[in-house]
Amino acid sequence: MTFDVTLSFDNGPEPEVTPGVLDVLAVEGIRASFFVLGHKLAMPGRRALAARAHAEGHWIGNHTYSHSTPLGLGTDPEMAVAEVVRTEALIGDLAHPDRLFRPFGGGGRLGPHLMGPAVRDHLLAGGYTCVLWNAIPRDWAEPEAWVETALAQCRTQAWTLLVIHDLPTGAMAHLPRFVAAIRDAGGRFRQDFPPDCLPIRRGRAAMALEPYVAAA
Repeated sequence: MTFDVTLSFDNGPEPEVTPGVLDVLAVEGIRASFFVLGHKLAMPGRRALAARAHAEGHWIGNHTYSHSTPLGLGTDPEMAVAEVVRTEALIGDLAHPDRLFRPFGGGGRLGPHLMGPAVRDHLLAGGYTCVLWNAIPRDWAEPEAWVETALAQCRTQAWTLLVIHDLPTGAMAHLPRFVAAIRDAGGRFRQDFPPDCLPIRRGRAAMALEPYVAAA
């Protein structure tokens, strides 16, 4: 049985990790997406890592500025929107045409804590695409064991949008092993996203948004 896998990397860029991830992807001929944090892009030298990823054909997305609190959990509406706006400004010309945004889930959870009404309205008005996920192998907590978890998750569905993290945990040292395991199991890598992971597409609701938006 064949299956498809879309790779996405959250919470970078990290100078000690992201270059190695890009090297592996280049060798393996895989294009992925990097959902970056605004406060890291603002650090010296880090935007250049996102620029390298972009130049090598990867997609750059917005993963909030501070990654401190999910944007549906009581955050002041103006501050919540600013988490998106500040990061998008820092991404600048590296942004994907569809203005990719991934909310912070707090351990990979999906639910109405992801965003409040103000953020939803900003994404719709600004033509954003909201990119969720359907597999989280918790590589940040299990840097040695995540490959087996991820492989099991990918083999249970036809198309997986996997979230892993280019963070200095040691997890990305196992990226080549993961790629080999997926291919040995009949998996194929692709860059686009499963439609059921995109509740907002180019500023339009593609499905019911209530499961992902906190009550007003």
